[in-house]
Amino acid sequence: MASEANGAATEAKVEPSLNILAQYIKDLSFENPGAPMSLRPREKAPAISINVNVNANPIAENDFDIVLTLNAKATDGDDVLFNVELVYGGVFRIQGIPQEHVLPLLFIECPRLLFPYARQIISDATRNGGFPPLMVDPIDFAQMFQQRMAEEQAKTAVKS
Repeated sequence: MASEANGAATEAKVEPSLNILAQYIKDLSFENPGAPMSLRPREKAPAISINVNVNANPIAENDFDIVLTLNAKATDGDDVLFNVELVYGGVFRIQGIPQEHVLPLLFIECPRLLFPYARQIISDATRNGGFPPLMVDPIDFAQMFQQRMAEEQAKTAVKS
């Protein structure tokens, strides 16, 4: 009888896993307000600013919706050459992971898996808009997560 109980406990233990259930474009916007004049050759490269954000939302007990937002804007002086915004998401299932490791997994590993696809979408959008493809540099999601946690701790310390 004791061996049956131990066997049931062993079966209940779930192997650690991270699965991507779906990936999707939630929002994609490309603006080229000065076309066709914005497409002319230039003497100097435009200034390009890129902003990145990651959000995680639980949608079931072990399922999470991770949303990676990328904004890229190219300017030449006061003129906006292009502005592209992508909200790219993925549904991830996390099982058998200790609770203290779930947040880093959601905010570091999940966006790291989504990033190459989002990068390709941004590249294609800028190329299809008439510009050279914008190849977004790799992003250090671990550093972003540490910075976010430090900001949250600072907010908590100020409230106390």
